[in-house]
Amino acid sequence: PEESVTGSFASFIHAARPEHLSQTVRQRSKRMILDSIGVGLVGSTTGVFDIALRYCRELYSSVAVSSVYGKPGLKLSPTLAAFTNGVATHSMDFDDTWHPATHPSGAVLPALLAASQMLPPKTKPSGLEFLLAFNVGLEVQGRLMHFSTEAHDIPKRFHPPSVVGTLGSAAATAKLLSLSSAQCCHALGIAASLAGAPMANAATQAKPLHVGNATRLGLEAALLAARGMEANPLILDDIPGCSGFSAFYSVYHPKALPAPGERHEFLLEKQDIAFKRFPAHLGMHWVVDAALSVRNLFVNYAGSFSPSLIRTIVLKIPVSKYINRPFPSSEHQARHSFQFNACAALLDGDVGLGSFSESSIHRQELRELLDKVVVEHPEDNVANFDKMYGEVALLLHSGDVLTGKCDTFYGHWRKPLSKESLLKKFRSNASHVLPEEKIEAIITLVDNLENLPDSSQL
Repeated sequence: PEESVTGSFASFIHAARPEHLSQTVRQRSKRMILDSIGVGLVGSTTGVFDIALRYCRELYSSVAVSSVYGKPGLKLSPTLAAFTNGVATHSMDFDDTWHPATHPSGAVLPALLAASQMLPPKTKPSGLEFLLAFNVGLEVQGRLMHFSTEAHDIPKRFHPPSVVGTLGSAAATAKLLSLSSAQCCHALGIAASLAGAPMANAATQAKPLHVGNATRLGLEAALLAARGMEANPLILDDIPGCSGFSAFYSVYHPKALPAPGERHEFLLEKQDIAFKRFPAHLGMHWVVDAALSVRNLFVNYAGSFSPSLIRTIVLKIPVSKYINRPFPSSEHQARHSFQFNACAALLDGDVGLGSFSESSIHRQELRELLDKVVVEHPEDNVANFDKMYGEVALLLHSGDVLTGKCDTFYGHWRKPLSKESLLKKFRSNASHVLPEEKIEAIITLVDNLENLPDSSQL
């Protein structure tokens, strides 16, 4: 096992040290942590979060030591706190996205926050140890996704955070708990048996459970491994005739993860993260920016936005069945609809939290715009977050055609949010549940995370 792919991952988890984190990795991951907390805080105001929280409070009794987003004074058991906070993080589809496609922070951060509160006072991990564990969880997710070319495209079968996120949570927690290499190996194996959720539940209230379960079950896998539970030590290897982690991918070519050293480069060093400006599926950000661009052209052309002048709205988007939704009827469907987000941006000149309210979704003027939408799938527009584009063309009754196109939206890893934009998003999200002084305290804590003696303060 020590020479296997799985063994190499276990060895990496065990051997990673704070000095292996470059300044770039530290800064990028702290941005992710701050954004994820803000998204979780505003997510604690949603209906699906209330359902998950009520479920945990009514069905389980336990030693309550871990905090819950947006609920001052309320604590749950570590695993249930991780679950509810994971649900909050993904409840609006507002959390960060990586390439290949997954939501990395929401699957890891809630587990680490819960575990840091769980540990006895004299064994609390420092902020630097917390930051290292977070990056170990990211690294494992990224490496696993690179084992299959299938993972590079918008997913069709399994929701990625429910797969790689569960193992990332297990790896991060195993690191925070200082498990042995053998225990780390078993934690990955146990997590693999707890992973996986189908894409058919996208655009429903069940989708946030994918991230909630990933962070909770990864935490449980590490706790079980710490207590002596064992699993297949070759779970990540490609064993002919016996599927391990390869069960989640039709094409699977695993590679060993080198032990961290002076020259080890974390994937976050090479591949930055995408932060969302509004709470919807990442693909929506291309069509919204394209729609806003053509809207500006239209206003310059006509003096104001007048839907009656538009005959047809043509969307040129990649083929992806679960986000091609002509007439969404719920907030979760709307967050996964190219058509809705393009039309909302055209009508309002913006897309934000209020865009997905019931009253906004069912507006007559929005429905009239949706009736004008025609979808095209150009061959060069592939379902890949690193290569796709969004194009919105307005065919006017006059015969004129106005076109807006977006290759890289603001917030994409090729066009990162500025520090000011990220802080603005965090403050806006957190303000729904926290007073200003606590919001600023969190910003300060995350910014100085390496120097925090006790990460449970976070």
